[in-house]
Amino acid sequence: MILVVLLVLLLRVLAGLYGYSGQGKPPMFGDYEAQRHWMEITYNLPVGEWYHNTTDNDLMYWGLDYPPLTAYHSWACGAVADIVNPQFVKLGESRGYESSEHKSFMRYTVLLADILTYFVPVLLLASTSKAGLLAGKLDLNITGFVLLAYPGLILIDHGHFQYNCVSLGLVLTSLWSLTRNKDTLSAVTFCLALNYKQMTLYYALPIFAYFLRKCGSEFTQKGAAGVCAKFINLSVTVLLTFAVIWSPFATHTDGVLQVLHRLFPIDRGIFEDKVSNFWCVLNVFFKVRDHFTNQQTALLSAILTFIAAAPSCAHVLYKGDSKTLLYCLFNCSLGFFMFSFQVHEKSILLVALPALLLFEKERFHSFWFLTISTFSMLPLLLKDHLIIPYIALTSFFSLSVSLICGTKNIDFFERHKFPKWLSIFFKTSMLGMLLLTVSTVTLKPPTKYPDLFPLLISAYSAAHFAYFFLYFHYAQFTSSGKIKSI
Repeated sequence: MILVVLLVLLLRVLAGLYGYSGQGKPPMFGDYEAQRHWMEITYNLPVGEWYHNTTDNDLMYWGLDYPPLTAYHSWACGAVADIVNPQFVKLGESRGYESSEHKSFMRYTVLLADILTYFVPVLLLASTSKAGLLAGKLDLNITGFVLLAYPGLILIDHGHFQYNCVSLGLVLTSLWSLTRNKDTLSAVTFCLALNYKQMTLYYALPIFAYFLRKCGSEFTQKGAAGVCAKFINLSVTVLLTFAVIWSPFATHTDGVLQVLHRLFPIDRGIFEDKVSNFWCVLNVFFKVRDHFTNQQTALLSAILTFIAAAPSCAHVLYKGDSKTLLYCLFNCSLGFFMFSFQVHEKSILLVALPALLLFEKERFHSFWFLTISTFSMLPLLLKDHLIIPYIALTSFFSLSVSLICGTKNIDFFERHKFPKWLSIFFKTSMLGMLLLTVSTVTLKPPTKYPDLFPLLISAYSAAHFAYFFLYFHYAQFTSSGKIKSI
């Protein structure tokens, strides 16, 4: 496992040598500049101005739109940046700041966050889950390798430039805590994940259903008093965690409401770039924006999202074991990705996490999904000049996982479980992905359709996601339940 850790660290460093979002593209640059700008704003301005439009904080220029924990993280990074080189975060004068020194600094902040918040829970899960969340036939080192070597997360965090590793790592810590029956710690760390990135709401319904099930299980052991005690403990834990994180904003006029307004920007519309979900594909045939207001679309998307997530969550509430929870996390997060409002292509990483955790149980479909999920972000990666890391990391991931499973005499593709047509479907899928990748890189789109290739990639990936949505629901409701309850 030490060799695995060193190897995946090397992959992250190598990916960081390439481009990042918005590099050399004024006036707005990209996500890299957004993260730097948040360091500048949070370090130099009082808390009450972080989410408000002021003379020194123009919200039209990468205004802060993530929850308070992201802001605190930005403040900490900004404080270190000011020590390393004050020019990195000088108020009003550091917009678009780019240098090799600053790039190294920013890359190191992601690497450190990755090690502290993502690597640690991965290693904890891999070393202590022999009878819990990841229990099964696979060597846990393989599971740990898959979690750490997934190309999508490396490319977005260490290439494109974000800190998804923090929120995903906090979710992993929450799940590890569940395996150790540390429910209070699990609730705290999940609340921290929610307060780092609001997209962690993709997991909220399954986690809530699971905790509700655990409260109900107390009735058979301790009666009604046990149920009340468990529920009160978890409720107070959640409320206190939120209170501590949000209290600095509660002391300012409209502070909390303004933060909420920034977190859920209804006015931005149902989607922006070409994202591989229902709304983007529907828009090809039916222009949603021309027929519905943003408020109407938001309500419709909320209804569809709830319908997509409800059956899987109800199953967790009924069954309540760890394996069912993992399937539900996948199905619910994919339902959110496909139907919810203002989805970004990078949000597929939230679906990838439970797919990674399900790798032991669903090797073939998990691998297939993980490959397609990385491919679905190809237009974004091309903008950032990350095509070489994309090809290298995807090829390395595919080959290494296949070879490692082969050395363990594990049927990687689980041929005994699926009909022959599915194998043909998979090979056709991989071929189509290869052809679209080559075409996007080498061919120039027609002048009349400049977004042809991004749209084809989005539609192609969305069709796969619809299949995975159906398959993993089938897998959840027909699973044998061999893994013990947490």
